Amino acid sequence: MKKLYDLSSYNYELPSENIAQYPATPRDSSRLLVWNVKEDKIFSENIFRDITKFLRPNDLLILNDTKVIPARLKGERETGGQCEIFLLKNLTSDFLEWEVLVKPARKIHKGSKISVDGKILFITEEKPEGIRNIKFEFENRDEFMKFLDNCGHVPLPPYIKNNDDMREKYQTVFAKNEGSVAAPTASLHFTPELLKQIKLMGVKISYVTLHVGLGTFRPVKTQDIRQHEIHTEHCELSEETAKLIREQKLNGERVIASGTTAARTLESFCNDDGEIKSGILETGLYIYPGYKFKAVDALITNFHLPESSLLMLVASFAANKARVFDIEGEEKILGKLLEIYETCAKSNWRFFSFGDAMFIE
Repeated sequence: MKKLYDLSSYNYELPSENIAQYPATPRDSSRLLVWNVKEDKIFSENIFRDITKFLRPNDLLILNDTKVIPARLKGERETGGQCEIFLLKNLTSDFLEWEVLVKPARKIHKGSKISVDGKILFITEEKPEGIRNIKFEFENRDEFMKFLDNCGHVPLPPYIKNNDDMREKYQTVFAKNEGSVAAPTASLHFTPELLKQIKLMGVKISYVTLHVGLGTFRPVKTQDIRQHEIHTEHCELSEETAKLIREQKLNGERVIASGTTAARTLESFCNDDGEIKSGILETGLYIYPGYKFKAVDALITNFHLPESSLLMLVASFAANKARVFDIEGEEKILGKLLEIYETCAKSNWRFFSFGDAMFIE
């Protein structure tokens, strides 16, 4: 197997103290590394609000407007034993049927009933790897959302160890469409003031929706990364946004994706000829080196976990910007990316969800 497709090639050393436990205050004061791949230039002496120096008038910035729900529930089985239900993906328009991850999975089967704060949910389908389908007995979506707001907990990643209430901090300032179990973290850096400043300099801003679920954060476990299967996630792209993107391409202007979820959404709506269409779909697009980007010209992203599909997407995008698609060339780009990661780690940059950012162009 070529090193490019070997999972261990996407590993790097990261001291635990580099894992950010809190977001920067203010949000746009986190550090920003800019990597101009084509010119092989790196600019590391920036904070996030300096991104205006690297944006251009007539750029189109795409943000994911999904909203994180308090998706972690603590329940009680019929035997009296405790359990946890982690909402993954909404299955119906009324939000009363969900795909979930349950613990302990070996004790929760089809037909089981679980009580959460006196409310009963039913296990309607049993799937592998601890995944189940459940149904809540509520009258409507509003009643369910009120219950979730009262009983649910913010589903922070396991590497964030603090117990503070993060409902506001683990949410973008433009979050709108409820349904995610994790935040589109690259966009946590934006403030209303910064977005206003970006608009004033002539950058267009538009939105897509991808409800972050298991597909985004499920670890890659296959040694050959090409054998990894990604879970599908709900995404939407309006005709208004699709039209803006088509105009950008026609005029030779850039489309900038804020985050891997925005990038995956845009690429999911592109056909093989690069034509983008609006719509609603369940995307299982898995991007790793060898993929050719059709919609995205520049990428805002955080520093991702070792051996994660997100790191693979970033490596693939950097190779696209370097215009290399042969295995040897892509391995060199991957090596450069990991070198950047390791240099930043040694310089006390902050990693993962609440960490610092990169702008790759």
